[in-house]
Amino acid sequence: MTTHSAKTINRLKRIEGQVRGIIKMLEEERYCIDVLTQMQAIKSAMARAESEILKDHAEGCVNMAIQSGNPEAQREKVAELVDLFDKLKR
Repeated sequence: MTTHSAKTINRLKRIEGQVRGIIKMLEEERYCIDVLTQMQAIKSAMARAESEILKDHAEGCVNMAIQSGNPEAQREKVAELVDLFDKLKR
């Protein structure tokens, strides 16, 4: 496991704890704005985790495809990124 992966896994475990916290807040009928504030924090943390995974992919898989000199592998990795960015725009 790479250092980036370990950091991302730890970040996701913290997010998991935050989600459990929100569930508890809802069960306790806490103030909606407090719940929404916590939800925004989770969304921000998820975006950071997503960025780390994308960075790992670019530094690992995409870089390997480029260095391989294999045009098919390069096209495949670029197509994956284009598809991902298309999904993000929706």
